[in-house]
Amino acid sequence: MSIFKYNRLDKDNAAVLLVDHQTGLFSLVRDFAAADFKNNVLALASAAKFFNLPTVLTTSFEQGPNGPILPELKEKFPDAPYIPRPGQINAWDNEDFVKAVEATGRKQLIIAGIVTDVCVAFCALSAIEAGYDVFVVTDASGTFNEVCRDAAWNRMASAGVQLVNWFSVVCELHRDWRNDITGLGSLLAGYIPDYQNLMTSYAVKQ
Repeated sequence: MSIFKYNRLDKDNAAVLLVDHQTGLFSLVRDFAAADFKNNVLALASAAKFFNLPTVLTTSFEQGPNGPILPELKEKFPDAPYIPRPGQINAWDNEDFVKAVEATGRKQLIIAGIVTDVCVAFCALSAIEAGYDVFVVTDASGTFNEVCRDAAWNRMASAGVQLVNWFSVVCELHRDWRNDITGLGSLLAGYIPDYQNLMTSYAVKQ
C-alpha cells in the first residue's frame, strides 16, 4: 500500500518569494538563454498576479555589483513587501524578510531567484527547516552552469523541496480549465508563443 501523499499547490495557501532577481546577477545566469530566463521569471510573476498570490520581493546588497531588482518585477508588484537586504546572503537570515513571509499567512512557498545554488537553495532549505512546504521554480531560477544547478537541485530535493517549473505551477494552481479558459490561455500564450496556436484554434471554434 502506497504511503505517498500528493502535496499539490493550493492557490489559497501559496505565496511567491522572488529572491534576488537583480540586474547584475542576471549576467551570471548561464544555464538558460538570457531571453528565455527573463521570460520564465516574468511568466511566474504574471501567474502570481493572475492567482492573486501574496508575493514578497527581496534583493541582496543592491547598492553593490548585484544591482537593483529587475524593473518589471517592481512595476508588477508596486504594493508587495520589498525587502532590500543590506548584506545577508541567505534571505532567511533577514528578520524583515521572514516577517513578510509569515505575514502572508501561507504555508506553501513558491520560490525562485538568482543564483540557484546560493540565494534560492539557502532560502528554500531554511524555509523547510521552519516548517513550510517549499516549491522551487527551476526555470525561473538560474546559476553559473548545469553542474551547479544540478547539485543544488539534488541538495534541495533531498531535503524535501519540490522542484517544479512555472508552467506546472500554473496548471497545478488552476486545477480545472472550466475555472477560466481565456484568462489562463492568454497568460500562457503571452509567454509560450506556440500556445497562441491553441488559443487561436479555440477562438475559431467559438
